[in-house]
Amino acid sequence: MAKISVIIPVYNTEEYIDECINSLIRQTYKNIEILLVNDNSGEKCTQLLENITLKDNRIKLFHLQERKGAGAARNLGIQESTGDFIYFMDSDDYLPEKTLQILIDNIKQNNIIRGKFKYTNFSSSMAIIFDGLFKIHNYTDTKYNLLENYFAVNYLIRKDFVLKEGLSFSEDVEVFSDLAFMVPAYIHAEQIAHVKEAIYFKRKRNDPISNPSLSQYDKSHQINDFIFIYNDLKDTYRDKSAIEFLDKQMLNFYRKDIVTYFKNSHEIDTFYERLSNTVSRINNRLINKHSWVLKNEINALSNGIDQYKKVNKRHQLFRDLREGFKSKKKLYTFLYQRVFMKMKMQKKTVFFESFLAKSYSDSPKYIYEHMIDNNMDYKFVWSVKEKKNIPGNPIQVKRFSLRYFYYLARAKYWVCNSRMPKYLDKRAGNVYLQTWHGTPLKTLVFDIEDIYSADPNYKQNFYEQSRRWDYLISPNQYSSAIFRRAFKYDKEMLEFGYPRNDILYKKNNENDIQKIKERLGVPLDKKVILYAPTWRDDEFFSRGNYKFTLNLDLDKMQENFNDEYVVLLRTHYHIANSLDVSDQKGFVYDFSLYDDIAELYLVSDILITDYSSVFFDFAHLKKPILFYTYDIEKYRDELRGFYFNMEEEVPGPLLLTTDEVVNAVENIDGLRDSYKETYDRFYNKFCLWDDGEATKNTVERVFDN
Repeated sequence: MAKISVIIPVYNTEEYIDECINSLIRQTYKNIEILLVNDNSGEKCTQLLENITLKDNRIKLFHLQERKGAGAARNLGIQESTGDFIYFMDSDDYLPEKTLQILIDNIKQNNIIRGKFKYTNFSSSMAIIFDGLFKIHNYTDTKYNLLENYFAVNYLIRKDFVLKEGLSFSEDVEVFSDLAFMVPAYIHAEQIAHVKEAIYFKRKRNDPISNPSLSQYDKSHQINDFIFIYNDLKDTYRDKSAIEFLDKQMLNFYRKDIVTYFKNSHEIDTFYERLSNTVSRINNRLINKHSWVLKNEINALSNGIDQYKKVNKRHQLFRDLREGFKSKKKLYTFLYQRVFMKMKMQKKTVFFESFLAKSYSDSPKYIYEHMIDNNMDYKFVWSVKEKKNIPGNPIQVKRFSLRYFYYLARAKYWVCNSRMPKYLDKRAGNVYLQTWHGTPLKTLVFDIEDIYSADPNYKQNFYEQSRRWDYLISPNQYSSAIFRRAFKYDKEMLEFGYPRNDILYKKNNENDIQKIKERLGVPLDKKVILYAPTWRDDEFFSRGNYKFTLNLDLDKMQENFNDEYVVLLRTHYHIANSLDVSDQKGFVYDFSLYDDIAELYLVSDILITDYSSVFFDFAHLKKPILFYTYDIEKYRDELRGFYFNMEEEVPGPLLLTTDEVVNAVENIDGLRDSYKETYDRFYNKFCLWDDGEATKNTVERVFDN
């Protein structure tokens, strides 16, 4: 029975390596050895690798004393292997249980057989394989079509073929070292077998900033490595098909990667000489098969850097214009970047947006109202989903309309409590005040290990968007420490508390509360329960549009409290589906679309929430808080994770059923007394910065009067 040597280079992939190894241990083909090559990982990963070797006596661990890259690690693995076949894996990927069996059963007389890749963001993807239905394709003349992604993983290769042809990985580059192995392998293999049922799950890492995979490395790094490996292979091999493959890849890399990099970084000078020499080696026949834009640009690389810059600039404009005509939004984006951003900045214009333009609310609202109340000499623009009744008669622009792009591009000041799309560039001199929207209980951005959401690029996008912030508001010292780390934020933090909470100090009196109740249409003769749950990361319709299932039994609540209480329902702004509460009319009032939740805090006697940050703000009022956390184990342990132990720190009980909620409301006075000490500790930790003056302090710091 032939032995397969599975070679896995490892560098700081402690969050993924267990799943990788477990998928190998579960393989139906058992005669394997697993060679882990530690590329000088940190202490945590190294210790984990030591522990993993205890799982199975087929696992062997080797250490590189300094970091040398995946190429060197794989070369060491080949040297130490004892199998008849070589199989490469990356340490963040994993296999269905039959992959190796399918490959070895179908390699026949071939030296190489390749399986199929499936990309995934998760560690639980599945593949259902039906025995006996495999179809093997043998590639000869068109074999290079299989090498389009450059990877050496998911190939089963005879070891004697590797040794005979002297195949090895480049140790001079990090990103494209696979090509140095695969190109000569393809040259010397008469044919490549391909079986699609041999699945390999290739993970798209969700944190390309803190822990990037090779394909997520900085683009300048990738360009340097690709130019090097292309020239090195062209110098070494003369095989006609291989040369044509390399030329095609160089053209594609220029078209897809280098062009984009030059547009965004303007670093043509850094690469011009090497790039010019490199593209001069490409067969003109292949260049002439491409568009006139690419041909003209490639030819311009031989006419000097000044000429190339002129051609490149014209072509970038052409590409943007061509892209702009694909949709109205893309046309507006083109106008934003190419026209409006080049107009004179309006230094006395402030652009406001709250919760993706869904409401006139939160800290942006209170900053705006402070500025108009104090007759500050600015032009004000509000981004809205639909026209609203906003005091002071500001300019209102519908989000993503042409006027939206125009005013955003020209305004000196942006005031926003959520992220702006990353394609909306910020010009020099623009001041971006990010007010944010809550004290964090749930782990944020770079503190989250796995992202269970509709957007696998969440961390990358967040990082790019947050680089634009000039000021970030923090409500307490606890949040400041988290924001610095989780947002990787190193600019000025405004530590005054949240402007949106000023109202909780200025209008927390009987007269103002009654006025708000009358305006809302809430009964004056009943006490008020505010139910404000958050969304669940794994329940969504599409990116940014989350589902919510109401688990609190409102019928039972009505049976018990109809005479004494009413319930105000307020779901998170990310939740896209409206909840039907028509059966509880007169008892439940749905204020999910009401702009200002701070006013709902003021009129409420009790807050029921779960993991939403609303309880941090509500605590300023020192009123009772109940936590309906029916899914706490899943939410805490699988979806997000918390920054602190809710059982120990929150100022109210954790309740798992509607019956427990009913009992807590019935005994609310007793709970208030029993949680007084916990509430005081909580208040002192999270609420001390707010004093009703956060708005004033923020405006004085940011705006030049």
